Amino acid sequence: MRDNAKTTSLDALVRSPFRRLVNLLDGVEPGQEVINLSLGEPQASLPPFLGPVLQEHLSEFGKYPPIKGIPALQQAITDWMGRRYPTLRGEIDPERHILPLDGSREGLFSAAFPARARRPEITEPAVLIPNPFYQVYAAAAAASSCTPVFLPCSPDTGFLPDLEAIDEAVLKRTAAFYLCSPSNPEGAVASSGYLARAIELARRYDFLLFADECYSEIYVDEPPPGALEVAQSQTGSLANVVAFQSLSKRSGLPGLRSGFVAGDPDFMATLGRFRNVAAPQIPLPIQHVSAAAWADEAHVEAGRALYRTNFDVADSVLKGRYDYQRPAGSFFLWLNMADFGGGEAATTTLWKGSGVKVLPGAYLTQPLPDGTNPGKDFIRVALVRDAETTREAMARIVATLG
Repeated sequence: MRDNAKTTSLDALVRSPFRRLVNLLDGVEPGQEVINLSLGEPQASLPPFLGPVLQEHLSEFGKYPPIKGIPALQQAITDWMGRRYPTLRGEIDPERHILPLDGSREGLFSAAFPARARRPEITEPAVLIPNPFYQVYAAAAAASSCTPVFLPCSPDTGFLPDLEAIDEAVLKRTAAFYLCSPSNPEGAVASSGYLARAIELARRYDFLLFADECYSEIYVDEPPPGALEVAQSQTGSLANVVAFQSLSKRSGLPGLRSGFVAGDPDFMATLGRFRNVAAPQIPLPIQHVSAAAWADEAHVEAGRALYRTNFDVADSVLKGRYDYQRPAGSFFLWLNMADFGGGEAATTTLWKGSGVKVLPGAYLTQPLPDGTNPGKDFIRVALVRDAETTREAMARIVATLG
């Protein structure tokens, strides 16, 4: 697999897909009342039990919060990990294995710097990134002076990187590998076997596997396996494995800006020292709210039920169209618009004809060495609205595209 990132400008790597969408639709009037499905922002109501927790601790906005989190938050995260991944029960020390984050994006970005620093002997360090990808991965690689290497994800690879296709020369100079499961935007879930192979490569070539698992609690049938769960169950060690979690998707709280990172204790110590001087702390009232959210599963199941209903709607309306397949996880659709001029053209057509706002797939991908773009023909559709609105949007899409 060739390294095609050297010819990619920093600006091309870090452009916001949503700013690009604004530019694409600038001056184009929507054909109907707008339904925005471009942004993966959960629309469910705030879990009612969290408001009183915030109110109780409002005065603590006047205090500096501890960077490693209050004991209640540390314990709530530890308990959740043990419930979600029984193999980890009793194996997680909150002081050694966990760091709260000001949202998973902050952690995904910050972690690239100590990952690069732990491999000073590499003169041209690489960061492996799935393609399509979450833009913060590429921004972190560029900011930490690493070369982003984009790994194609297509139907042929199960919408996950082909681990056996990565050139050994690239693996030898890899500092970190970002792996998202369930993936954004395709909703592909990495199996336990796949994760075990990724962990094996990380340890053989001594890089960090950064498992972005922020969509792990949004699934159709079975809970997706976790990288830390696989590492612990198969080897009894968390070495070289780091997992990122967030309340944004699990609890429908994107404005809370709260998550955590857990894993390899040596790396967590280094990352903790880095964050202590270079990253934001979570305000104390938010830490208390976060602890309450991690301790409750009822509101999470309610969110899953909403997404399952929305996928039922998509099944009934889109079946047989646009290469639609119900994803195993997350809340996105990845629809093929090749018959409608590609993702950008279809996005504009849908906006003009139906008022439905979606995101062109090319805004989430980088061109391949041969100049083709794996996202060019696709659009991403976020099923984050209520079922009635989702049905209306799906019907408009079909009516507009035919």
